[in-house]
Amino acid sequence: MATEILVPVLGESITEATLGEWLKQPGEAVAADEPVASLETDKVSVEVPAPAAGVMGQHAVKPGDTVNVGAMIGTIEAGDGAAAAPKAEAAPAAAPTPAPAPAPAEAAQQAPAPAEHVDAAALSPSVRRAILEHGVDPATIKGSGKDGRITKEDVVAAASAKSSAPAAPAPVPTPAAAAAAPAGDNRREERVRMTRLRQTIAKRLKDAQDTAALLTTFNDVDMTAVIEARTKYKDLFEKKHGVRLGFMGFFVKAACMALKDIPAVNASIEGDEIVYRDYADISVAVSAPQGLVVPVIRNAESLSVAGIEKTIGDFGKRAKDGTLKMEEMKGGTFTISNGGVFGSLMSTPIINPPQSAVLGLHRIEDRPVVRDGQVVVRPMMYLALSYDHRLIDGREAVTFLVALKNAIEDPTRLLIDL
Repeated sequence: MATEILVPVLGESITEATLGEWLKQPGEAVAADEPVASLETDKVSVEVPAPAAGVMGQHAVKPGDTVNVGAMIGTIEAGDGAAAAPKAEAAPAAAPTPAPAPAPAEAAQQAPAPAEHVDAAALSPSVRRAILEHGVDPATIKGSGKDGRITKEDVVAAASAKSSAPAAPAPVPTPAAAAAAPAGDNRREERVRMTRLRQTIAKRLKDAQDTAALLTTFNDVDMTAVIEARTKYKDLFEKKHGVRLGFMGFFVKAACMALKDIPAVNASIEGDEIVYRDYADISVAVSAPQGLVVPVIRNAESLSVAGIEKTIGDFGKRAKDGTLKMEEMKGGTFTISNGGVFGSLMSTPIINPPQSAVLGLHRIEDRPVVRDGQVVVRPMMYLALSYDHRLIDGREAVTFLVALKNAIEDPTRLLIDL
């Protein structure tokens, strides 16, 4: 008897999701609680576990389809998977008029057929972009990711192997064939349905622009002291705490101190009231295969730099694995986004409602600056604070950035709360 695979409860107020991809194909053996499909919600990807052990039955929905909580999306049949293969092979033998085997030339032409089974919607955006950029057929790529999924690195490696392979001599076209060949036949387009996460990001960012009075204030910070401290203590830090010492730990700690001094930056508008908070739940933008996600470091003001780095490291790992939980993405009071890891020099980040401010970090680069009347080269970073001008005045925004700058340029302040 078949066991139905149902869409699980996805979280408070979430009633539907989009089927991202099937992790098990019909006929494959499935263990109890083994992930068989992934669902995309407004915030994260959620894996659907098998309700029982057996053999994967038919898929009731396709990748990209919208499904409601509690809906049946597939079945698990009785069996162990091994017995299913002979049964499938026996079907052609029982047919009264089996189709003739194709000639070798025809078989060679039919070889690329597996490309039909590579669903563009099941590939991450970065993988789809890489496939378009390198002109690689995804059916020829062997995925090295989880459950054989194709990664961006797989695409780059396939493109490199393709370019290094000797090219077959091109046949000389006849005049008639040359006249029939369309000009610019290397121009291609691809339409890919937006993921539910991307749709939600687009809506929330547009809502922020429509409702908040956005303004961005800039400053720069000399990273010399933090770089020296990190270089001096990174090995001891990793040995003691089991996590690498990065820059985000310093910035989160410095931001918490500045938020305590300038509480409006940590506040929000609710109706005709302003909500002030004596705690700092810092949302940290983390890159995931489906796009940026923003998990929250709860009570960051009470954590040490080591505690902050451990939390961020855990978020980053689980974002890549798609195992972040819904509740970990809600309720932040202030956001830090580090575009510098991608090479950004300067940007104007958009706030994450109902928050009232977001701090943008950027790349570190050597620039000439004046110190004690002398021009010297220092590792500098631009800081950008975007904020809701309805709540935060320019003076408060500038004061916040100066307090942050002072703490980063003199990390001792972080120890003595100055």
